Amino acid sequence: MRLLSICFLLIVFSACGSTDHKTALSAITNAAPMDSTKFTTIEWLDSSNKNFGKIAEGRKLDVSFRFKNTGNKPLIIQKVQPSCGCTVAEQPNEPILPGNEGIIKASFNSEGRLGINNKTLYVTTNTKLKQTHELHFAVEVEKKKW
Repeated sequence: MRLLSICFLLIVFSACGSTDHKTALSAITNAAPMDSTKFTTIEWLDSSNKNFGKIAEGRKLDVSFRFKNTGNKPLIIQKVQPSCGCTVAEQPNEPILPGNEGIIKASFNSEGRLGINNKTLYVTTNTKLKQTHELHFAVEVEKKKW
């Protein structure tokens, strides 16, 4: 199963044409084990799969994903890794206390990215069942009109 997941990630990363995929894959597969006594749960308040329709080439698209700590331990967002270098992500720096909400933000640079773009943010957390969550967004970049 792990080999299948790694193959999938390699295919996704190769579509971006960036060398950042090596860093993302390394971060996901070589993450240090976490103390399971500190695990909590997360609820994504927005869809974890968003479509932003069409934008003009050169425009930056700001994306956000809201979440809530539904467990009884502080939620730690350890890392947010975009699938390629055309997307920059922001993560909360402080733990999210039980019952509180947080936001993961990203900015997609559409310059030179004509056509349909499917992007993924890999979120590493201290959550039960799985520690890596995938947030997806799609946007179609249209050629600039002069």
